[in-house]
Amino acid sequence: MRRWQVLAGVGMVWLAAAASAQAPYVAIEQRVDPQQLADVGLTPAQLQTLNRLLREADARAPAAATPAAPAPLPGAPTPAPMFPGLDDGPIHASVTGEVSGWQPGTVFTLDNGQQWQVLKGEMKLKATRANPAIVVVPGIAGRWFLQVDEDLPKARVFRIR
Repeated sequence: MRRWQVLAGVGMVWLAAAASAQAPYVAIEQRVDPQQLADVGLTPAQLQTLNRLLREADARAPAAATPAAPAPLPGAPTPAPMFPGLDDGPIHASVTGEVSGWQPGTVFTLDNGQQWQVLKGEMKLKATRANPAIVVVPGIAGRWFLQVDEDLPKARVFRIR
């Protein structure tokens, strides 16, 4: 088992060296400690061959090689976004009616027909605003935040209609 760990470590070191094309090739003996090399049990000839192969691979690697993502297979399902919600854009609208503040349970009806209910956050505005322009901003993992003014805290909301 230990031998595979060392080989995996040597492979990771090689990948890191290949990714940073600025650094010249460094021999394995200088990358890992002598005990790890002894645990692998390579002969001097095998070690020399491995160094030559890694040096040649480094020379062939383009400067800033970033592996290209493989093309999706026809008919393959589209993977889910890594951060659901962030792919959605902000919603710009106006609230119908007056807004003097909010607390959990407050419902905002927008001029586009959507309704958003406050889940978290509480705010009392200094002055009541009639039909204010708002932005509903997406967050991580499907969370949404209603912003009445960019200088004020946002209310965490969810869409009810």
